Amino acid sequence: MEFTHFNEDGRAHMVNVDEKNETKRVAIAIGSIKMKKETVDLIKDGKIKKGDVLSVAQVAGIMGVKRTSDLIPMCHNIFISGADIKFEVKEDEIKIQAKVSTVGKTGVEMEALTAVSTAALTIYDMCKAVDKNMEIGNITLIKKTGGKSGDYLKK
Repeated sequence: MEFTHFNEDGRAHMVNVDEKNETKRVAIAIGSIKMKKETVDLIKDGKIKKGDVLSVAQVAGIMGVKRTSDLIPMCHNIFISGADIKFEVKEDEIKIQAKVSTVGKTGVEMEALTAVSTAALTIYDMCKAVDKNMEIGNITLIKKTGGKSGDYLKK
């Protein structure tokens, strides 16, 4: 396997995508934030003082998608045609899923992963006053479609 983010001198560079074909590309990433049951209850009951946690986290995740190239040095600044964040509230955790799409020469895997991370960090920020023990984890790409490398589905 060849690493593509290094030039002939072994230094980092942004991959040139001029010769790639534009295709429809979709990426789905997931993650979770574990917390006390009492914290989940406060979120569900709308009693977190900073506001509606999941609404703010959803907006933050979408903003993360749009700013990925500002955060990850070798990511291309790409046109995003769609982004959605979904939450599944469990007894002691919130599962996060991000779906991002584009039509372009490079994929949106990093954007989907950044969306999940940003949403989870926002939940942490909004709830840290009542639960500093929260744990963010299991952030992973579960699916991607399009592009030269084809489709990927995590097993």
